[in-house]
Amino acid sequence: MTTKISTHGKESLTMASEDYLEAIFRLSTEKGGTGEVHSVDVADQLHVSKASVNKALAVLRENGMIEQMRYGCITLTDRGKAYGADVWHRHRTLRAFLTQTLGVDAKTANDEACLMEHDLSEDTMRRWVNYLESQGVSLPD
Repeated sequence: MTTKISTHGKESLTMASEDYLEAIFRLSTEKGGTGEVHSVDVADQLHVSKASVNKALAVLRENGMIEQMRYGCITLTDRGKAYGADVWHRHRTLRAFLTQTLGVDAKTANDEACLMEHDLSEDTMRRWVNYLESQGVSLPD
């Protein structure tokens, strides 16, 4: 991934950091809501090495997005949860538009939504969601 900065509200992370945060958010909600995630789970989901995950976790920890005891479970802070939820919602909304409105195949839509989710301003994303809702496109919660 590139090092382009994406901003959501007052926070800003690189695209790669946002991808890690999104993965942690997804894993924390998929595991019965415990909120705890292991670094090996993140590595598996993103198809990266454990060393890459450890480096990314250090950045997220420095930015106050996660808490982690040495070699322990990863837990999102309130800020990390909000940011991760926003990125995941953007992803799902963009994917829904690409598949439902444009007829893009699911894999391509998922991959391209991942690229697009980082660069849209909050205002543009809000306007896009409003437009999609007015067109009857089924959006994620």
